[in-house]
Amino acid sequence: MKRLIFLFIIFSFLLSACNLNGNTPAVETIIPEDTPTLPSPMVSRDDLPNVEELANEYFHHWVAEDYSAMYEYLTYPAKTTYSLEDFTARHKKTAADLTMKTVSFQLLSNLLSTNAAQVSYRIQYTTNLIGNLERDTLMNLQLENGEWKINWDPVMMLPELADGNYLELVLTIPTRGNIYSSDASNNYPMVAHTDAVSLTIIPGKINPSQEDDLVAFLAGITNQTIDGVKRKYAYAQPEWSVAIGDISADLAAENSSTIDKFDGLYLQPFKSRFYYDNGIAPHVTGYMLGISAENQEKYQRLGYKVDETVGASGLELWGEKYLAGTRGADLYVKDKEGRIVTKLASTEAKPAYSITTTIDSRLQYWLQRSMGDKVGAVVVLERDTSRVLAMVSSPGFDPNIFNPLIHTHYEVSDLIQDSQKPLYNRASQGVYAPGSIFKVISMAAALQTGVFTPDRVYRCDSQWTEYQGWVGDNWTYTRGFASDGDLTLVEGLMRSCNPWFWHIGLTLWNDGYTTSIPDEAFTYGLGAKTGIEIEEFEGAVNYPDNAFDYFQMAIGQSTLQISALQAANFAAAIGNGGYLHRPTLIDRIGFMGEDPIFAFTEPELIRQVDTLPENLEAIQDGMIRVIRNPSGTAAFQFERFPGKLAGKTGTAETSLGKPHAWFIGYTFNNDPDKPDIAVAVILEYGGEGSEMAAPLFRRAVSLYFSNADDPGGTLPWEKRPYEALEEEE
Repeated sequence: MKRLIFLFIIFSFLLSACNLNGNTPAVETIIPEDTPTLPSPMVSRDDLPNVEELANEYFHHWVAEDYSAMYEYLTYPAKTTYSLEDFTARHKKTAADLTMKTVSFQLLSNLLSTNAAQVSYRIQYTTNLIGNLERDTLMNLQLENGEWKINWDPVMMLPELADGNYLELVLTIPTRGNIYSSDASNNYPMVAHTDAVSLTIIPGKINPSQEDDLVAFLAGITNQTIDGVKRKYAYAQPEWSVAIGDISADLAAENSSTIDKFDGLYLQPFKSRFYYDNGIAPHVTGYMLGISAENQEKYQRLGYKVDETVGASGLELWGEKYLAGTRGADLYVKDKEGRIVTKLASTEAKPAYSITTTIDSRLQYWLQRSMGDKVGAVVVLERDTSRVLAMVSSPGFDPNIFNPLIHTHYEVSDLIQDSQKPLYNRASQGVYAPGSIFKVISMAAALQTGVFTPDRVYRCDSQWTEYQGWVGDNWTYTRGFASDGDLTLVEGLMRSCNPWFWHIGLTLWNDGYTTSIPDEAFTYGLGAKTGIEIEEFEGAVNYPDNAFDYFQMAIGQSTLQISALQAANFAAAIGNGGYLHRPTLIDRIGFMGEDPIFAFTEPELIRQVDTLPENLEAIQDGMIRVIRNPSGTAAFQFERFPGKLAGKTGTAETSLGKPHAWFIGYTFNNDPDKPDIAVAVILEYGGEGSEMAAPLFRRAVSLYFSNADDPGGTLPWEKRPYEALEEEE
C-alpha cells in the first residue's frame, strides 16, 4: 500500500511538469493575495534622549555666559558655519548692544520626531539702559550619534536677527557731572566739563630778559613751584613745544594782557573734563582714563562707547554711576544692507549728578602749597564726624595730564614712571610704622588691663635693660639729653619715654596679656580699612608670638603698618570721647540748586570704643601735656599758639636709617560755629616728629581756624610761608 501511494505522488509530479512545459492544456492558476506591509516601528519619548534636559543645560551655560561650553552642543553643520570665535563674538555683541545685565529662560513646549526636535522657549533680557526685553523663539535640534545637537542660528538670541539682520545701539551721552568742594562759591568747581586753555612754551623763543618773570607767572597761575616749572623744560630742545599746565578759559581771559607780553608762551584752547588749579586734592578727585581693552565689554554693557574715558581713581571712579548720568539709547534692527528694519527700544538720556565733597578747598590748597618738596601726607578730619576736610598727598599731580586732547602719552609716561610715585595716595594708601604715636594705643591697653594706673611711677632711664640680652636706647640718650628720671604713666606719654613703654609691653606679655596691645589697636581702627569712598590700604597689626616683638610693638615698631587716614581717625576717637566713625568725602550728591539724592546728615559709627572714661581722660591729659607742658615733646612748637590742643609726636625707625616723622592731634575748643578737628601728619624719612611734623600740624590748625588767612608761622623748609628755603630751590 505504501508503495502505491509513493507511485501516485511521483505520477502527479510528472503531470505537473508536463503542464509547465506547455505540453498539456492550461489550467487556471491561482494567484495569492499581496501580504500587507508591516507598519514602521513607533518611537516614544522614552526612546530618545531628554530634549528638555539638554535645553536646560544649554540655557544654564548661557546664563553663565560660558560660550565655549555652549558651543559643544552645536551640530556638526552649525560648527562648520560658525567658528567658536564667531559664535562667541555674536553673543557678546548682542549682549553689548542690548546693554545686557542678565539673561533668563523659560521652556514653553517641544516637538519630537525620530531624528529631529524643536524646543520653544521664552528669553528675557534685563538691561542697563532699555529695561526688560522678552521674546519667544525656537531651538532646532538634530540627533547626532544618539545625542541631541543644536542647529544654532542667530534667531535663538532674538527672532529679529533672521536673514542676516543685526543690532545697532545709538547712544546719547550726557555731560559729565561736576565735583565741588564744600566751600564752593559761585558754583566754582574742583572739576567740570568746561572751556580751558593749555599753556605751552617753546624754549628757543623765550626772551632771556623775560624768563624769570615768565617762570614766576607760570608757577603762580598753574599752582606749581618755580623749580617745578623750570624742570619741565630744562632738557627740552629749543624748538620743542612743552606743556606747562592748564588753566580755565576764564582765568586765561583775566590774565590775557600778561600772557600776551611773554615771548615763547602759547595758548591751546580745548573743551573737556578740566581739573581747576591743576588739581585741588587730585588724589581725592582722581582722574579719567580711556577704557582699557580688558574692560571694554564691561563698559559697553553699561552703555559706553569704547573710545570714551571713565573714572580711573578717586571720586571719579567711585562716583562714576552718578557723574556719568544716564545714557539715552535707541536700539535698531538693521538688515544686511544697513537699512533700518525696526526700532526695538528707546530710552531718554538723563543729566548727570554732581558731587559736593567735604573738602575745604582753601585749607586743601594751602596745605598742598605747604608741603613744598616734602614727601608725605596730611589728613584733616572733623573730630566728631570724621568728615574729611583736607587730604594732602605729596608729591601731587595734575589730573589734566591724562587728557589725550591736549597732552601726549610721553607726559603720562613720565608721570607714571616718576620715582616719587605722585599718583600714589600717601594719605590713604601709604602705610608706615607709626613710631611713638602708637604709644597712645599701648597706654590704653596698659590701663584697660588694670595692670597699670595713670599715676603709676616708673624710672625713665637713658637705656632699658629689663630684657636679658638686649639693651634699648631712649630717644633722649641718642640725642645727648639727660634721662627723664621718675615719670608717671601720663608723664611717660608726654615725654614719649621708650623705656616706660617697653616696660609696659614686657609686663603685659609676662602677665598673660599677650593680645591686649593689638586688640586695642584694632579697636581704634588701625590695621583695617576705614571704609572711605576712595582707594585705601589696610596696613598691618599683627599678633606677636614672642616677648621681644611684643614690647617693640608697644613703642610703635615691630611689624606695625598704618595709614595717615587711620591715624587721624583714631586721634579723632580719642578726642571725641571714644566714637570711631567712618571717614567720608561726600557731602551731597544731586543737581545743584535742587534737593539732593544723598546728603550727609549724621556720621556713620563704626564702633564706640570700650576704653573706660577715666582711662580715656588720662590719655587725653597726656596728649595735652605733649603740647602745653613745658616738658612736652612738642611744647616748643606751640609756645604762643592759641587754642585748646592735644597731640602726640612720633619718630618711626626705618630700614634706610632716617626715620619717618609723625604727628597726630586734635582740638577741643568746642566752638559751635567751627567744629573741632583731628589731624595726622606723616613725612617720609622726614626726621624727628617734633621738629618736622608738628609744625605742619600747627599750620593745618591755624589755617582751619583762620579760614586760611593765618599760616601759623613758617615751616622748617620755608623761607617764608609757602616759599622754599634758598638751599632747597
